[in-house]
Amino acid sequence: MIPVPFPPPAADYPLLIGDWYKANHTDLKYMLDSGKALGFPDGLLINGRSWDGYTFNVQQGRTYRFRISNVGLSTSLNIRFQGHTMKLVEVEGSHTMQTTYSSLDVHLGQSYSVLLTADQPAYDYAVVVSTRFTSKIISTTAVLRYSGSTGKSPAALPGGPTIQIDWSLNQARSIRWNLTASGPRPNPQGSYHYGMVTTTRTIRLASSSATVNGKQRYAVNGVSHVNPDTPLKIADYYKIAGVFSVGTISDSPSGGGSAYLQTAVMGASYRDYVEIVFENPESEVQSWHIDGYAFWVVGMDGGKWSSASRQGYNLRDAVSRYTVQVYPNSWTAIYMPLDNVGMWNVRSENWARQYLGQQFYLRVWTSSTSWRDEYPIPKNALLCGRAAGRRTRPL
Repeated sequence: MIPVPFPPPAADYPLLIGDWYKANHTDLKYMLDSGKALGFPDGLLINGRSWDGYTFNVQQGRTYRFRISNVGLSTSLNIRFQGHTMKLVEVEGSHTMQTTYSSLDVHLGQSYSVLLTADQPAYDYAVVVSTRFTSKIISTTAVLRYSGSTGKSPAALPGGPTIQIDWSLNQARSIRWNLTASGPRPNPQGSYHYGMVTTTRTIRLASSSATVNGKQRYAVNGVSHVNPDTPLKIADYYKIAGVFSVGTISDSPSGGGSAYLQTAVMGASYRDYVEIVFENPESEVQSWHIDGYAFWVVGMDGGKWSSASRQGYNLRDAVSRYTVQVYPNSWTAIYMPLDNVGMWNVRSENWARQYLGQQFYLRVWTSSTSWRDEYPIPKNALLCGRAAGRRTRPL
């Protein structure tokens, strides 16, 4: 067993932050279907509550773990603790070098664990969350309450960064993998270091915004994804023709700003080791997630990616995670071993962009039928669409 690289905390607190819209999900969906934008959020929430609506209780001298996740729909956020610093210890399952921050950017879908030591006088302190890269800055707070608190801290609320992209980029680059605490993961070559394996394929994925049939859509490499009438994994398992075709999205940007509707599936071979470059030619920060995988974030920078960009990759201690940001007019590169057979969704974590087509499926395939490579279909799988009426496997 690999030891956790810090003493057990006095308590372990989830800290869910996110933007909030007054309209319910059906109204938001109707807006998008009508070609309208969601607009600016109505507020921010911390653990489902607005201003000072949630309290974290601490005792002086003790250290606490906060598991921070951005669970919002559309907005990057920054978090800070009044009068305190945060020691970053974990990112999405990977232990990190224990760097101290006064504030932390958390992009859509991302998660961080920080340690906070209650080393200040006994007051109520503010946990402040505010929007990043937005024309209007909105904030909210929770309460960090010391045992025996005599009231609110007299100090001013800490201000956070607002639109400074370079600040955020430099912070992201400072997050490094803890090589003494994180163990090697298995792969076909045996135990390995990610930077010493030669990639077998480069996949460049460019986001875009386009109008298709008079409505707002979003795309990847010129393809705006449309969900089929049958779940793709089910269709693949039963070899149902006409649901999708492998190769309906290319390995590189198509060029131009146009897009077309398609059920987008990219083929890949089991046990390949791939380089994926997310390219963002647009003016808003984006966040990308890949189901079924963690990956190493080897590089990110402004401008256009080229093969020369590899000279700046971090091939020693890049952090392993499953959701990564791509700054405006910038790129982010990852390395990923395709060690998980299946039909995996690659998507924008901005939910309006995802709903309107900025996603596709990566089909990681092998001819093997061994349960070592992929478990069989569950007996209680729901078979719908064109798979309705079929059987899973003998009871």
